[in-house]
Amino acid sequence: MGVAHDPHYGPWTIEEVLALGEDRGERRELMGEALLMSPAPGFLHQRASSRLWNLLDSAVQAAGASAEVLEAVNVVLPDGLFIPDIVVVDAAAAAENPVTCDADAVLLVVEIVSPSSSGRRTDRLLKPPYYAEAGIEHLWRLELEPVPALVVSELRDGHYVERLVAEAGRETAVEAPFPLKLDPGALVAPRR
Repeated sequence: MGVAHDPHYGPWTIEEVLALGEDRGERRELMGEALLMSPAPGFLHQRASSRLWNLLDSAVQAAGASAEVLEAVNVVLPDGLFIPDIVVVDAAAAAENPVTCDADAVLLVVEIVSPSSSGRRTDRLLKPPYYAEAGIEHLWRLELEPVPALVVSELRDGHYVERLVAEAGRETAVEAPFPLKLDPGALVAPRR
């Protein structure tokens, strides 16, 4: 159920967006001073997110890293508030159950590309410069269409450089920030 609130005019702040409260039906993000709202993700997206979360969590544990793998949490950036599909954060930043996490505690951000044209544009073009400005070292983008593919990027000289593209049907090793092997096709395949 949505939350009723007074009409809002003009630019938004992080505090105003957070004051809207939690809503499982949509995500509310802040890009600059503009409020972005997107519907809750579909089954394919959530299946991929859950499976990738499991792989990342196992990789973090195997590396003995002091980190937490979380889905859909508020990340405060220098010029916005985003809710990435998956983040890996320093364990100390997540220890006290905060409502938000500062970008400087984020080790990896994962965006699963929404099938809508506006979602694709947001995940592929609009969000990466904000993550780069925040200094988040690793950005992964999971494409679901036309075939599943994982694009692994690393921050270099203030922008992201693609290091690897893992394609469906082929298990690929990813070395950073934590070593793991994955097949993007297996992330989305329904169970029989």
